[in-house]
Amino acid sequence: MESEKPTEPTGLLQTHELYKYILETNVYPREPEPLKELRALTASHPWAVMGTAPDAGQMIRLLLKIVGAKKTIEVGVFTGYSLLLTALTIPDDGKIVAIDPDREAYEIGLPVMKKAKVEHKIDFIESKALPVLDKMLENPDNEGSFDFAFVDADKINYINYHERIVKLLKVNGIMVYDNTLWFGTVAKPESSVPDYFKEGRVSAIQLNKSLAADPRIDICTVPLGDGLTICRRLY
Repeated sequence: MESEKPTEPTGLLQTHELYKYILETNVYPREPEPLKELRALTASHPWAVMGTAPDAGQMIRLLLKIVGAKKTIEVGVFTGYSLLLTALTIPDDGKIVAIDPDREAYEIGLPVMKKAKVEHKIDFIESKALPVLDKMLENPDNEGSFDFAFVDADKINYINYHERIVKLLKVNGIMVYDNTLWFGTVAKPESSVPDYFKEGRVSAIQLNKSLAADPRIDICTVPLGDGLTICRRLY
C-alpha cells in the first residue's frame, strides 16, 4: 500500500493514531486512484479543509451503491472530490446536477474527471444553488425523480436547500448533509466557540433541530468528517 503522510484529524476523531488507523485500514486501500489524485491536488489549496473527508466519501459511495443511484444532485462542489466519487459510482448513463458558483475550484478537479472518463455524467451549473433548485421545481417532471443528493455548501441555506431537495427526491431517496456537527461546536456553550465558528454553529444547530422534527424523513447523524446527516425520504 502506498505510504501516506501523517493526516490531521479533520472531524471528531481527535486522536491522530486512531484516525490514521481507520484511513490506512479500510479507506485508503479502497479509494480509487482518481480520488487519490484529486485529493493530492486539493491538498495545496488554501481552503483544502473544505474538501470531503475520504472516510466520509467512503460512506457516501456505499450509500450510492445501496440505493442504486443513477440521477443525483450535488449542492457545493469545491474541487470535486465528492462529485468525482459519485461519477465513478453511478452507472455510465447516470447524471449528476452539480451546482456551485466557484468554477475556478471545480476546474482544479476537472482534468482528473476527464482522465477518469466520467465528465459526460456531470452537468456543472455555475450558480448559487437556490435559483437553480427553484428552476428545477418549475418542471413537474423533476419532482420525485432524483435518487440521491449531497449538500456541502453555505450552511446558512441548508434548511432552504432541504425544503427543495426533499421534493426533488424519490420516495426512499437519500440526501446527505455535510458539516452538521460543525467541528464539534454544536455541543459546546456559545461563549467557548471562536467567533469565526459561531455563524456556522447556529446554522448547524437550526438544521439539526429542523431535520429531527421533519416527519417526511428518516434521519441518522454519523461522526464522519465534520458530521454527516443522512436522511431518507418517507413520502
